[in-house]
Amino acid sequence: MRLYSFFLSSAAFRARIALNLKGVDYETVSVNLAQGEHREPAFLATNPQATVPVIDDDGTVLWQSLAIIEYLDARYPSPRLFPAEPVARARVQALAQLIVCEIHPLNNLRVRNYLRDELKLDAAAQSRWYKHWIGEGFASMEGLVRRFSGGRYCFGDAVSAADVCLVPQVYNARRFDCDLTPYPTIQRIADGLRSEPAFARAAPEQQPDAT
Repeated sequence: MRLYSFFLSSAAFRARIALNLKGVDYETVSVNLAQGEHREPAFLATNPQATVPVIDDDGTVLWQSLAIIEYLDARYPSPRLFPAEPVARARVQALAQLIVCEIHPLNNLRVRNYLRDELKLDAAAQSRWYKHWIGEGFASMEGLVRRFSGGRYCFGDAVSAADVCLVPQVYNARRFDCDLTPYPTIQRIADGLRSEPAFARAAPEQQPDAT
């Protein structure tokens, strides 16, 4: 298994956690987003969307973190990251998508670059943008997790795709000095998971391309 990754990409962080949870050995291929390597012809031939993560599983190339997690869940069923029971599965999907679809796209690198380079927003305005959308999303996530968490994880009493998505988003929020005080449940779950081996090994500072 080959994983195209960038150490600070929260989407790639998700894929690394999932691979670690599944016990899958993989080779990391660094794609430096900050230096534009994702737009070079060699990488575009692999993923025309110019995003990470991408996995190459013996010639089968997949992209988009949730699609990768679902693929891994089907191929390596234990531990299951999407519950088998239909309602539970839908709720875990909804929690994961709240982060992947509602929070992350508004704050990823290309959006922040656009705010800076095209809209000419200064650092203070960019920070307000980031913190506003983190606050909007985490307020919703906090209420939902309080409702569905069994205590240690986002949903029920087992690790799920919702946790895989939450930990990288909390990591990024802290990188950008977001006040997480209003979200004690989110903080408690993310902080508890950070020390678990599969999550700890996936952390940005543990990656071979960390600078």
